[in-house]
Amino acid sequence: MDMVTSADGTKIAYQKAGSGPPLIFVVGAFNDHHRCADLAGALSDQFTVVTYDRRARGESGDTRPYAVDREVDDLVAVIEVAGGPAAVFGYSSGALLALHAAASGAPIDQLVLFEPSPAPPAGSDMAARLQALIDAGRPGDAVALFQTEAIGMPAEVVAGIRQSPMFAGLEAIAQSVVYDVMITDQLGRPTPSMMAVKIPTLVLSGADTWPQLVVSAAAIADAVEVATHEVVPGGTQHDIPTDTTARIVRTALS
Repeated sequence: MDMVTSADGTKIAYQKAGSGPPLIFVVGAFNDHHRCADLAGALSDQFTVVTYDRRARGESGDTRPYAVDREVDDLVAVIEVAGGPAAVFGYSSGALLALHAAASGAPIDQLVLFEPSPAPPAGSDMAARLQALIDAGRPGDAVALFQTEAIGMPAEVVAGIRQSPMFAGLEAIAQSVVYDVMITDQLGRPTPSMMAVKIPTLVLSGADTWPQLVVSAAAIADAVEVATHEVVPGGTQHDIPTDTTARIVRTALS
């Protein structure tokens, strides 16, 4: 992967392909640049697509202390290396980050937000609990806590995941999940600046996704003055159906 340096000196790893106007993909919790790779590939004939590892995951670095606005700086660095301004596709917590970045003045000219993460209950201490487990050398327990309490996965399913080959990869990026929780804590309920965003914004949710994600998508679309909400056929369980999503994104960004 190529590298770009963010404002605080953090190295951010990215991949660029295709040709045309730049389109940047911002992923969510437990994701690296692979999460949107299929969708980016499907759109690379019309756009210069850029996928990247958000800080604390994949090949990107991590500079403490963390702040959401440092991730805005990361996105701006990626947009600049892509030749921005750019359209941005945000997924899950990455959708909240993308909307916040646009509200902060990042060089974004269009937004597509796929199933923005719902806000946690008021007063949630999830970020602090996750960080305490990681600091105690228990990243696996942090992963399991997020899966059971934040996502709502049954304990027996999480126990099975802990025995699977994929679990080591989840443990390796456990720190990044703390950051995703901080994003939803701060941005899950749109701020006044997010609500005042004036660039074209399309909010998407899958036809058969988890109900709380439909509620979150509709709430974001209602809150942002220029946003519209569209349902993606075939979308189940927070997944991104490549073909139908690509068609919708092409139409929205054309």
